[in-house]
Amino acid sequence: MAELKDFAEQLVNLTVKEVNELATILKDEYGIEPAAAAVAVAGPAAGGDAGGAEEQTEFDVILKAAGGSKLAVVKLVKELTGLGLKEAKGIVDSAPAAVKEGVSKDEAEGLKASLEEAGAEVELK
Repeated sequence: MAELKDFAEQLVNLTVKEVNELATILKDEYGIEPAAAAVAVAGPAAGGDAGGAEEQTEFDVILKAAGGSKLAVVKLVKELTGLGLKEAKGIVDSAPAAVKEGVSKDEAEGLKASLEEAGAEVELK
């Protein structure tokens, strides 16, 4: 049981880049789609809280504008989402658009920080 708690703590403390690497490994080596993994992880946690104050647990990362460094933002969206270059460019070109939906607060804040660092204007909903 202690090993599982240690493992859970390691998962919670992953950086955005490490989460993306983990998603790639799960997809390439085990055939698990990242979106399915996120739903499987988020599903039980969301249903477990039966009362109390309703705190928002899922966030959407919305790209409002690419800013001055559009190419850097396209590359970053591609890296963060695992999409192809064409799809990432489509998201950036159609701003405001969702980069990721239904992610945890920590992941959403990490994505927002990364995108803002690249020069993008980002909003969390």
